[in-house]
Amino acid sequence: MIKFSLNDQPRRVDAASDMPLLWVLRDVLNMTGTKYGCSNAQCGACTVHVDGEPMRACILPASAVAGKHVTTIEGLSQNGHVHPVQKAWMDLQVPQCGYCQSGQIMRVISLLEKSPNPTDQDIDQVLVNMCHCGTYAQIRKAIHAIARQNGGLRTKPAIARPRAAESATAKHATAKRATARRATAKHAAAKHAATRRVSARRTRPASARSARA
Repeated sequence: MIKFSLNDQPRRVDAASDMPLLWVLRDVLNMTGTKYGCSNAQCGACTVHVDGEPMRACILPASAVAGKHVTTIEGLSQNGHVHPVQKAWMDLQVPQCGYCQSGQIMRVISLLEKSPNPTDQDIDQVLVNMCHCGTYAQIRKAIHAIARQNGGLRTKPAIARPRAAESATAKHATAKRATARRATAKHAAAKHAATRRVSARRTRPASARSARA
């Protein structure tokens, strides 16, 4: 018998000590918000919190959580109010298929609890859960939105170098757009001139056309 706290509620489960926590949650306790993805701790769909730390439940034996506090996606809402991260996910329509998003949310909550105003570098270090739909940009956007609500993003001096690189890229993109606009304008002018010539020939008096012939 393994005893632990699940979403602030005491639990006792009769399960083998080496049974992965994922299957204790899903098959024994019917907490299916935590998803099965790979079974070898690579994708992160099964991420839960154990004493506040993100853990991959697919390889974590049930015995490892004895006497500890486990939080799953189902335990985030309090008194009928969704967690701020869940709200940001909904407001910005982060999910596509949604299968991996419970793990993504648990990972992001852990980040924001430790670093309320993360930089992009901070996000890159923890944004390691896999998403086959490619929602990484929306996840990053949601993290920044939550951070702004908490007082703004931190800025590191080292970010000046990436900005310079971005500026050079922006200049290159601007030059390409200008070249494309000039080419478009030149093509449009040539087309307009050709149209005017055709129109002039069509409206020229028949006598003038005959004389020229």
